[in-house]
Amino acid sequence: MPTFKNLKDLMVKFQDEQGCRDYLVQHRWGGKPICPYCGSDKSYRIENGKRFKCGNKECHKKYSVTVGTVAEDSNIPLSTWFAAIYIITSHKKGISSIQLGKDLGIPQKTAWFLLHRIREALREKGTLLLTKEVQADETYIGGLELNKHASKRVGKEEAAELKTAVVGLQETGGKIVTKATQWVTKTVVTNMILDHVEKPSTLVTDAASVYRKVGKKYNHVVVNHTEGEYVQNGYHINGLENYWSILKRGIYGIYHQVSRKHLQRYCDEFSFRFNSRKIGESERFGLTLCRLEGHMPYKTLIAKQKDHGIGKEIEETPEE
Repeated sequence: MPTFKNLKDLMVKFQDEQGCRDYLVQHRWGGKPICPYCGSDKSYRIENGKRFKCGNKECHKKYSVTVGTVAEDSNIPLSTWFAAIYIITSHKKGISSIQLGKDLGIPQKTAWFLLHRIREALREKGTLLLTKEVQADETYIGGLELNKHASKRVGKEEAAELKTAVVGLQETGGKIVTKATQWVTKTVVTNMILDHVEKPSTLVTDAASVYRKVGKKYNHVVVNHTEGEYVQNGYHINGLENYWSILKRGIYGIYHQVSRKHLQRYCDEFSFRFNSRKIGESERFGLTLCRLEGHMPYKTLIAKQKDHGIGKEIEETPEE
């Protein structure tokens, strides 16, 4: 597989569409096309290699390498997709749709849709299990009232409702799992920890009451911040607190504001980059190509919905 250290290297490698298609065939199917409709590995190329036709007599459907992926039905060249994937996965704080549109020469609205489809691909498809020593903590995403014009400021209770919580779990020194939720409840925290933290493990949290019940199922270490305690016998939640800084600097500095509806996708974007921080650019790019399964039409993205189970119904428009 080719290696590249920067965007220029990638653009040199993928100068034509056929080269991009062949590379994606290799990453998605191991070099041998699989019919997305019947699963047959018998096929032959048509349309000068742009598409395939299933060799199964009962199927015979035509398909391309992007069918069944987030790039399905896209008029954007694969070379542009590849450049966008490289940029979003290599920039530590992410990139706005405005800037990506300028960099790639595409409309901002197209870049916005492109970025969200890539974020959907970056989502962890299975259940990521954490073990040994796991930190748990939560943070809140939303504008500070002090930064608003006086006429737009609201009371403390209403301000709290305008923020969205993100619960995080991190294997100390390792990978992270995050979940956006409207409320940090005992049920939300318990289910998340039981789903992602193997037993036996040491669970490190602050003194919040939501961790008490589930903590009984693990070796629970409590670091009581309200009493000025930040390390308990060598245990701490500094790793997660550092990650919250990365997440917030990206959201406030690059995206400025993120709706509740789409917050989970932004969390998935930052989690993917963090979890792949120890591998090189080429490996991270290849890993992303292996995750492209799943289709997201534009109407689905902007539709009114309770996306990921958080917040009220909001109709989103590409203003990022």
